[in-house]
Amino acid sequence: MKINKPVVPYYKTAGGVLYKGSSEHLLKKLKKKYAGKVKLIFTSPPFPLNRKKKYGNLTGDEYLKWIAKFSKLFSGFLTQDGSIVIEIGNAWNSGIPTTSTLPMETLLHFKNCGKYHLCQEFIYYNPARLPSPVQWVNIERIRVKDAFTRFWWLSKTPFPDANNSRILIPYGKKMLQLLNSKKYNAGKRPSEHTIGEKSFCKNNNGAIPPNVIIASNTTPYDNYITYCRNNNFEIHPARMPDKVVELFIKFLTKKNDIVLDPFAGSNVTGATSERLGRKWLSIEVNENYIKGSIGRFTKRILK
Repeated sequence: MKINKPVVPYYKTAGGVLYKGSSEHLLKKLKKKYAGKVKLIFTSPPFPLNRKKKYGNLTGDEYLKWIAKFSKLFSGFLTQDGSIVIEIGNAWNSGIPTTSTLPMETLLHFKNCGKYHLCQEFIYYNPARLPSPVQWVNIERIRVKDAFTRFWWLSKTPFPDANNSRILIPYGKKMLQLLNSKKYNAGKRPSEHTIGEKSFCKNNNGAIPPNVIIASNTTPYDNYITYCRNNNFEIHPARMPDKVVELFIKFLTKKNDIVLDPFAGSNVTGATSERLGRKWLSIEVNENYIKGSIGRFTKRILK
């Protein structure tokens, strides 16, 4: 007789839990407990590259079949107005200076398998990213460096819970001057848009951000890095900047909502969720990365 063993967290805090193991296996185990309860699935799975990376990834058709499994699994966790935000990086064809279409095929395959609506595309630009691919950018000098990835926002409904007033950014100098003067050159523009004076002279306590995110992750020391170095833990090679995670959590969730990251890495999603007053659920297969991620919660881990 087969006995189902309970799934035990590797560690937990007051705000969330992290499980060690295969995402596909654990999501199936946890589905009943969290069915219809997760407001946001924010994740960056291994990219659909055409070469193997240290953190593990599939290639080609294997990758498409693999990602399709998660498309269907994710749907069962989401609330009806919940969102998925997934990062899919660029890829290059092996041996030639041309861009692979596999990332775009991955998005469409993921969307169609889960019957999701594509709400919006976001560009994440990293100004500190090293030039790549090396052969074509640094050596041959026939391409420019690849410095962005895409985040795709999907949902089971065209109208997921979202509010851009939660992510307003400070007004620029010109806008502040305009608000102070309370005058605006209203009227019809060459673009055929008609601008009303009241709409641009109203102070909304900040500007609506664009769908281009600029962030780098170049700090030599933070709590996580210091903790890893002090304990001889491996530092994750592809850490997500807090700024990126924070934007989507604020935009698409409210306090005490649950955020899931099934490919947690160093668990930036969990730590950011907890800091913002959200509940979190993370899964990671690499124990070295999990041990290091404890450094993000040094005073909050509950054994």
